[in-house]
Amino acid sequence: MPQLPDDLDAVAVRRWCSLALEALGRERAEIDAINVYPIADGDTGTNLYLTLESASAAIEAVFAAHETGATAPATADAVRAMAHGALIGARGNSGTILAQLLRGMAGVLADGGDAAHLRLALTSAADAARQAVAHPVEGTVLTVAAEAAEAARGEDPDLRTVVTAAYGGARAALARTPEQLAVLGRAGVVDAGGRGLVAVLGALVETVTGQAPVRGPRTASGNAAKTPVTVDGGSVVGLPVGGTPVEGVTEGDLPASAPVEGPLDCPEDGGAGPAFEVIYLLEAGDEQVARLRTRLDALGDSLVVVGGDGLWHVHVHVDDAGAAVEAGVEAGRPYRIRITHFATESGHDVRVQAEPAQRAVVVVVPGDGLAGLCTEAGATTVIARPGEPPASGELVEAIRRAHAREVVLLPNDAALRHTAAAAAEQARTEGVRVALVPTRAAVQGIAALAVHEPDRGFDEDVVAMTAAAGATRYAELAVAERQSWTMAGICQAGDILGLIDGDVAVIGSDVPHTARTVLDRMLAAGGELVTLVLGEDVPDALADALEEHVREGHLAVDTVVYRGGHQRAPLLIGVE
Repeated sequence: MPQLPDDLDAVAVRRWCSLALEALGRERAEIDAINVYPIADGDTGTNLYLTLESASAAIEAVFAAHETGATAPATADAVRAMAHGALIGARGNSGTILAQLLRGMAGVLADGGDAAHLRLALTSAADAARQAVAHPVEGTVLTVAAEAAEAARGEDPDLRTVVTAAYGGARAALARTPEQLAVLGRAGVVDAGGRGLVAVLGALVETVTGQAPVRGPRTASGNAAKTPVTVDGGSVVGLPVGGTPVEGVTEGDLPASAPVEGPLDCPEDGGAGPAFEVIYLLEAGDEQVARLRTRLDALGDSLVVVGGDGLWHVHVHVDDAGAAVEAGVEAGRPYRIRITHFATESGHDVRVQAEPAQRAVVVVVPGDGLAGLCTEAGATTVIARPGEPPASGELVEAIRRAHAREVVLLPNDAALRHTAAAAAEQARTEGVRVALVPTRAAVQGIAALAVHEPDRGFDEDVVAMTAAAGATRYAELAVAERQSWTMAGICQAGDILGLIDGDVAVIGSDVPHTARTVLDRMLAAGGELVTLVLGEDVPDALADALEEHVREGHLAVDTVVYRGGHQRAPLLIGVE
């Protein structure tokens, strides 16, 4: 049993996030089953889980960066990582609000993790979440968060007392949600988002007390939720409706889910709501976001905008998805755009689903440029932005979006091996045949995609793609952040590092010279084709100079150049 913390330090925050993820993993199916508001699409538990999975991955990255040190990360680093991870990975209405709750807490806990700071953090979280929602509704997760903060008020200096009181207040508020929101009362369930927040606070109780709290309530009566939900003499109401979020889609022939109750800001009489859920991350200033809120509020409902410091997560339900995205473009730089289509016919679920393709390729790429290249080649892409590796849920969504019976998954990063394996396993449980080709770099993925032939047998295709990837040596240039020991010697902050097959092989003072040295070392072992992927700020002149260098020293070697866009490394190199 781990040592119980006297305050929420970085280690305690890490454990809290881990336990919360486990709790949502256990309960997400039940939470999905009681999801009848604002849209009965049966995904609140899943969205909360994926959001917290991203938060947990961010915290683990902070701890991984301190593995060689003697001390754990600072509390501020851990809570800010948790909030940032939740922000960039938030899913759906519920996940977006959870991200803002964690952000509100992080702003206070960064200054201290004792009982007094936790009280303030809970209040800050509840206030921040309410302000993020365009039209707050009582009987939702907002009410549960507010009641948890209120229950934690007082002067008791004991952290365990504060945490236990907050959890108790949240449970009591959750039990009252069917009385406050008619749609919940009719369905005989409590609010799904509030139920998820109770699970997260329950994990906090276990973190500081060492004992897991009693679960519940799960329905208006306190009994375990079942599917279907049976109330009032056997009538069946509030059934969760299936549906698969579709990322970056504008066509009408999509997997759909039907809203069986009114949306967040509409009457609760079962009227039809907007057709699309639009979600994206946005880089923009405060003034631009204020104007964006006004415009999106006029376009639709369920508007939630969370974040700050130049990075925002936008969620809205609209009929015109294009207009919602265009509003983001006018405000700043939107990316990770996800569009879910809700199709209805006479108030019933309609799955508008094309026949699945026989085979597809899902590839993780480090920048927009390669995403366009891979899309043109017919692949479904997931962009891994600097410091923002995709979670397994995002890869599962991409596999679903590919809509094929057979899928070849190219993670293009050794660090994503376990994440990709988990996504492949999940997709297999859904009936998709998935083969994971363990590509460790984007250039290996490009090589694999180049030999992909969907008309040949699946196993034969996978073998050919694996062989092409394995025959491609890879390298990248990086900038050293601090002095450290490497396999090539001691580097200083600001040095240019040339990594070949994942290990530092060259330490240089500038990008051109280091790149030439790396190329020479790689081509000394032979090669027929050099692939160069340039980062966003790397001039074309560098590619021209490197092509000339290859021609002069290696007459039989061809060179191909791609623009990678906004990626972590200024230059990626592949040699086949």
